[in-house]
Amino acid sequence: MREPYASGEAPDAERTVDAATASAIAAQRATSEQATTFVLYTEGHPAGMIGAYFDNTPARRAFVSELYVAHAVRHLRGGVLLVNTAHAWLADRGAQEIYAWIADANRDAIRFYERFGFVHTGEHAPIARVPGAMKTLFLYRPGP
Repeated sequence: MREPYASGEAPDAERTVDAATASAIAAQRATSEQATTFVLYTEGHPAGMIGAYFDNTPARRAFVSELYVAHAVRHLRGGVLLVNTAHAWLADRGAQEIYAWIADANRDAIRFYERFGFVHTGEHAPIARVPGAMKTLFLYRPGP
């Protein structure tokens, strides 16, 4: 499902997760109040996904992560549907703000999140799995 890779991604990093580990993570997230993953299906096939989680800090910040929608179905607004679904799940658990780390090289993702209403916080950090690559923290404050 993860074809082709977004700018700044390392395809080899994805291949290091074996099926048993992925199944264990999926089972844990299916019942977790801390983290979950939503999968978008079109015509019975997975076409996108997004993670939603709360960090382990005292502030318990809410995040969306790993948003991906297959190129063939992006015109169907699957990314908006996934972000809205993740937002609803996080809001049901008390989130009033949602954060997202976006790879600086992924200009399409930055434009998508900005159109959705996320704003640049000014915070930057290195991407651990991609030497030399940086990411920026974005924030979304839903209206009433």
